[in-house]
Amino acid sequence: MRIAIFTNNYLPNPYGVSSSIESFRQELEKLGHTVYIFAPRWKGYVDDNKNTCPPENFSNKNFGWVFRYPSLDIKFKFRFPLPISYSPKMDVILEKLEIDIIHSQHPDLLGSAAMRWAKKKNVPLIFTWHTLYDQYVHFIPVIPKKISAWWIIRRARLYADKCDQVIVPTPTIKKIIQNWGVKNKNIIAIPTGVEIETFENYDRKLIRAKYDIQDDEILLLVVARLTEEKNILFLFEPIADILKNNSKVKFIVVGDGYLRAELENFAQKNDVGNQIFFAGVVLRSEIRNYYAASDIFVFSSKSETQGMILTEAMYMNLPIVAVNATGACDIVLQNKTGFLVAQDKKEFSQAVEKLIESKSLREDFAREAGKIAQEEYTSEACTKKLLQIYTETIEKNNNKKMIQ
Repeated sequence: MRIAIFTNNYLPNPYGVSSSIESFRQELEKLGHTVYIFAPRWKGYVDDNKNTCPPENFSNKNFGWVFRYPSLDIKFKFRFPLPISYSPKMDVILEKLEIDIIHSQHPDLLGSAAMRWAKKKNVPLIFTWHTLYDQYVHFIPVIPKKISAWWIIRRARLYADKCDQVIVPTPTIKKIIQNWGVKNKNIIAIPTGVEIETFENYDRKLIRAKYDIQDDEILLLVVARLTEEKNILFLFEPIADILKNNSKVKFIVVGDGYLRAELENFAQKNDVGNQIFFAGVVLRSEIRNYYAASDIFVFSSKSETQGMILTEAMYMNLPIVAVNATGACDIVLQNKTGFLVAQDKKEFSQAVEKLIESKSLREDFAREAGKIAQEEYTSEACTKKLLQIYTETIEKNNNKKMIQ
């Protein structure tokens, strides 16, 4: 099968959508399928995918599999290149490529290009609804948040209804977008799976030694972008109280963002700066060691459609304390793999402290989390579900062609 993925967000961006695309791409290629990636150019970044098509060599006979649209290098709060969806060079490439199905990751920009080329090629269009767009409107300057949210949700809704199939990461998101007015009947939940190879050969001692964390100390971990939609400011409030009351508890923060300086100041003002470690953005090849070094995973985001980080934490046998919100409510099993709590400082603190105080409870949750992740959330298992949808959608499209 020849699959074309159009995305506004790709490597080297280390977060959500990029990780999802890479997980599925690698598994699809293992199964013998060809995956073409169409993404914005990221100035200064060179793809290390062996199938990348060099920008200076778009010959008719030597196509690569990763193509970069020209982009505007936007830096507002954090760097995010915006692709220019009309490109004569890309049109030449797409005209010549044989494609069986197109998978769009966004409703706008390259999402528009995906829809345009699906019509030209007369192939099915799949759309993954990755984002709770109303939680991200603070990235749009000048325009009031309510207007921005209405506009982008409307655009996404209209886009979804024109697609052959809509994929959402969790069942909760299906209900949300239906409440937002999506009429498309072909909606299915397929999470992004954990790449097993990424988490092999981990070393628990490496990160603990780096930050001088003793064997008898409990290490809390969060992996998140340090931005408003991740609700990260709330998380630091209960964690600070926990650290003040227990010098044997430490907290490591993996990720970066425009709120980092404010969080660092908060830690210092609350006299817990020596117990909190800001690791910044961590390479995928190293992330396993941060999970392995930790004892409890904490999470406060209310904007997740899945929360891939949660399934990774589960795969690495970590009990979880999370705010009971979208994404987390579909992944964390209450009193089985962790605790889901209200956004309440006291309630969050009590849940974490319960795990800190009980090694046996941590071990029980950890064991169950790892078991569920291995059964349901590996990239292999999730990709097989996606491939089945691809096959069924192509068959439906072929039947339509025959009738026409």
